[in-house]
Amino acid sequence: MRTVADKWAKLKTLRRHPDIAVHVPDMRKYSDRNLHLMLERYGLVVIKPLRGTGGSGVVKIERLPGGKYRYHHQFSIRTVSSFQALARRLRRIRGRRRYMVQQGIRLMQIGGRPVDYRVKMVKTPSGRWRITAVVARVARPGRFVTNLCRGGDLWSGSAALRRLFPKNRARLKKETMRGVARTSTQWLEQRFPGIGALGYDFGIDRRGTVWILEVNTRPH
Repeated sequence: MRTVADKWAKLKTLRRHPDIAVHVPDMRKYSDRNLHLMLERYGLVVIKPLRGTGGSGVVKIERLPGGKYRYHHQFSIRTVSSFQALARRLRRIRGRRRYMVQQGIRLMQIGGRPVDYRVKMVKTPSGRWRITAVVARVARPGRFVTNLCRGGDLWSGSAALRRLFPKNRARLKKETMRGVARTSTQWLEQRFPGIGALGYDFGIDRRGTVWILEVNTRPH
């Protein structure tokens, strides 16, 4: 079964589909210039390694008034007084790894803790794809990544959605994620033949927009 580790390659492919592209956040390959441009445009970004799982190396960065920046890495939240100081700090975190910059999504929260959703799809022996799970992951207090290996809590997708939306709207959000996952799977299989399992990480922002944050070809 084929795996595709490069986050950029998968998301870039999805951004080429006219119906899926509206669900994929803006992104650029990491450079100091691109980071600065994205922060100016969105005010909030996330940088992440092109390869890697479990939320390792992910940093959330916010532009503040007065030319300051706040960044959140693991449990540490720090503020720096200039973009140059931010770039130096991030250089130490990144090391030699290749990174991408992604438009930040202000996720809806349960009890002050960000929540996202994993929709898992598996290809059956008969060659048909089916959805095997729709779960929610609620970040550990003090963290912004929701990964279970980073202390996040696992909820049923429906239970989490009902905490955030009226019943009918919660059902519609779940169906949107399922529909986007199905369309995305057909599209990705054309580009990456041989894949047999996909895990879609969806986020819902505070306006109710559904976003694809990441796609994993080795979902747990």
